[in-house]
Amino acid sequence: MLDILLLLMVFIWGTNYSIVKAAFTEIDPQAFNALRMIFASLVFGVILVWVRRPRATEPDGPAPGRLASIFYTPAPITRQDWIGLLGLGIVGHFFYQFFFIGGLARTTVANSSLMLAFTPVLIALLSAVLGQDRVTPRHWVGAALSMAGIYVVVSARTNPHAGSVGSTLAGDLMMFAAVCCWASYTLGARRLMTRHSPVGVTGLSMVIGTVLYVAAVSPHLLTVDLSAISVRTWAALAYSSLFALCVAYTIWYVAVRQIGSARTSVYSNLVPIVAMATAVVFLGASLTATKVAGAAAVLMGVALTRVKT
Repeated sequence: MLDILLLLMVFIWGTNYSIVKAAFTEIDPQAFNALRMIFASLVFGVILVWVRRPRATEPDGPAPGRLASIFYTPAPITRQDWIGLLGLGIVGHFFYQFFFIGGLARTTVANSSLMLAFTPVLIALLSAVLGQDRVTPRHWVGAALSMAGIYVVVSARTNPHAGSVGSTLAGDLMMFAAVCCWASYTLGARRLMTRHSPVGVTGLSMVIGTVLYVAAVSPHLLTVDLSAISVRTWAALAYSSLFALCVAYTIWYVAVRQIGSARTSVYSNLVPIVAMATAVVFLGASLTATKVAGAAAVLMGVALTRVKT
């Protein structure tokens, strides 16, 4: 069941790129990002208020293995928890979103994908250093194979004359900073999720990050004429907020809690594959043998990391 949910997460994040890209032709990217974070925070807020209602039938909360534990745990939020949530909001939502959007605007799609493909390796390395996960040689091979597959896929799409390395250096560095933020966010939330639900940790940290993000990009928001936004763009905003942020983020942390950060993170390497397939179907992009070989390497890498030892 968890693998099905992770594949759903991959599908959501993979298709999200094409949907959001179309919206950027009509609205400023930073403003769009701020609006989707506001909407996602409101959704999480409503869920958190609803699930915290008095529960006479389960005063101690649902058992950890039950579906309801994803949404609700009765443990009080301590001062230390709030400090942790503040840190997650700053690193995982404010800085991650800032560096990701800024990096994507300053570098090529190929470079961005290669940077993001490094996420599982970074998380595995940090997990091993912190003692949170036991990373076996098989998992390292799987992560490396997935990275190699991503490189093959991206290289097949890259125009070698698109620009010099120096012209994209700032964006590359920002994208690498985004990867570091996401890895830190993923690992940093594990302690909180031993006491609190994935929805609670994600929702509260997102609200904190959204407040900071909206304050930082408010000049972009003030230039947006909401009445001029088309229905298609509003639909893209709803999809990206509800599914890419709310549903996919929750699945990510449910998996982190159950199978660990290192093995969960490798699934992020499937996202570019879905994005490529979406482009083939809806944008008429070509599908070459090289791309198929790269996609196969990514899938094999994910399979290796899911083998229990």
